[in-house]
Amino acid sequence: MPARLDSTSDLRSFQRLMKDAVVRPLGPGYRMQKRWRDGRPMADVAAGFVRPNDRLTAFERLEIYNRMYWFRIIDSFHEDCPGLRAVLGDRKFDRLAVAYLTKHPSRSFTLRNLCSHLEEFIRAEPRWTAPHTALAREVARFEWAQTMGFDEAARPVAQPADFARTEPGRLRLSLQPYITLLELAYPVDRFVIAVKKRDTLRAEASNATTSGPTAARKRRVARPRRERCWVAVHRVDNVLYYKRLEPAAYRILAALRDGQTLARAVMAGGRGVTPAQVQDWFALWAKLGWLCRRK
Repeated sequence: MPARLDSTSDLRSFQRLMKDAVVRPLGPGYRMQKRWRDGRPMADVAAGFVRPNDRLTAFERLEIYNRMYWFRIIDSFHEDCPGLRAVLGDRKFDRLAVAYLTKHPSRSFTLRNLCSHLEEFIRAEPRWTAPHTALAREVARFEWAQTMGFDEAARPVAQPADFARTEPGRLRLSLQPYITLLELAYPVDRFVIAVKKRDTLRAEASNATTSGPTAARKRRVARPRRERCWVAVHRVDNVLYYKRLEPAAYRILAALRDGQTLARAVMAGGRGVTPAQVQDWFALWAKLGWLCRRK
């Protein structure tokens, strides 16, 4: 690193060096690593572009930013995954957070995408979540679906004219991008609701003046037992909702999402589906604004 920045190239090199130092994973004890990536002492590297002051060395000053960055990232991970934290417990969840964020660091201007690879990571490295890996994967999928449901884009809703001018054998609709359909082996929707309710009560209790431990502080949400269910995570008027679906309704929606024609999607529901059921489902989905024109 040059002593002076005499060109935009020098400035770019300095910015990259600073960024690499700040986002580099922490070492033991959540401290800045003692060695740089080429093996040099980190204290020598820091001294090359950070000035010490009368209280802190260059290493210590840089470490503040390194730790602040990682604590903010880990804190955001905690905020996005209350259900997964309840499944694993705090200590195991913290280890998962560090392992995941080291392998999948934030690469976006927004922390919104932080957990986009979490379910994939749990599947690839189950040791961080064993013996509850199957449940952890489903909770991770569900909590990422909440992120998608909250702020993914909305497209123009399908209108009656779209149905009228195209026959069912040719009409292809789509689902709103913010909707995620989940076929689950655990009732994680109810589990996450219970966790959030518990956390709300705990927060209210911590702000109240009491003379001892409260029930909210002691309460633990039990891990759910296996139970197949079908859920749509969606939003209405900027409020997030989870809606249970009948299996046949799920199959129809999944077929529409995957590009099937309206006629084939209805057939995917199965032989036991009646015209009255299909009519009721489509009336509800239209009311909720779930159906949109396919691009």
